[in-house]
Amino acid sequence: MRVDQHIKDAEARNETLFTFEILPPLKGQTIHDIYSNIDPLMEFKPPFINVTYHREQVVYKRLPNGLLEQKVVRKRPGTVGICAALMNRYQVDPVPHLLCGGFDKEDTENALIDLHFLGVENVLALRGDGMQDQVYFVPETDGHAYASELVEQIVNMNQGIYLDDELINNSATNFSIGVAGYPEKHFEAPSLNVDVSNLKRKVDAGANYIVTQLFFDNSKYFEFVDKCRAAGITIPIIPGLKPIATKKQLSMLPHRFHVDLPDELALEVMKANDNAAVRQIGVEWAIKQAGELKAAGIPVIHFYSMGKSDNIYNIAKELF
Repeated sequence: MRVDQHIKDAEARNETLFTFEILPPLKGQTIHDIYSNIDPLMEFKPPFINVTYHREQVVYKRLPNGLLEQKVVRKRPGTVGICAALMNRYQVDPVPHLLCGGFDKEDTENALIDLHFLGVENVLALRGDGMQDQVYFVPETDGHAYASELVEQIVNMNQGIYLDDELINNSATNFSIGVAGYPEKHFEAPSLNVDVSNLKRKVDAGANYIVTQLFFDNSKYFEFVDKCRAAGITIPIIPGLKPIATKKQLSMLPHRFHVDLPDELALEVMKANDNAAVRQIGVEWAIKQAGELKAAGIPVIHFYSMGKSDNIYNIAKELF
């Protein structure tokens, strides 16, 4: 089932759905590493599970002559096989992430064809980050520079329009298209208003729903929703939450995700004796956050698990 239909059904039942995303296992690991984290969370009946995609990375290997050799590697498998495994084991709808970075238009079309062949009906369309050695994002040759362009290609395939205009008897796809939103703005945007305008381009291109970047202050989510509605964005906006789990994340999360932590939360974490105490603080804070969102009638709350499920489980058992 399409994510937008899951949302409509939840709204009709006045229900809040629990969903989460998973990381593909590192190269050399197996699907059972994923299952061990997903199995406990299936108790809460997630209607869909997001499957992240991690683009290639650049590593440098020192040669015997002292020079460095640049090598491009992929440290995690692709998402198509994982989506098939999730559908087979859990009868759940997978939502694979599809990136501009690392893909040209032909690569994108082939990935969508494979997903459509499997019966996958959902994708999350993202620009993605630049390579580690890039200051700014650089698209592939004949690739997309913006997520709005990626959305347009997916919408074309939903209409049976492929890159090769000489194809006949084309099969139209039926993807529900999600895109990312940033309650505290994307770090490359000069202002939140400009960022909302950029989001509107993705919506106008054909996006069906929005999933937000993680945040720790619900007021920022509600203010973001109000700005989006004022800009004419009417599609559902799913909040994304992540419980803080280690003291290191006090500096890592603002740096990596460009989000603020409320003073109250930061001070509690700083006073904690160890990471076990931090993990409990993170669980309690996320329970409070999610409880407020649920009380506000939000139809879906999405959790970023970062490959670990025990803290997400403890949150879900209190609310779902």
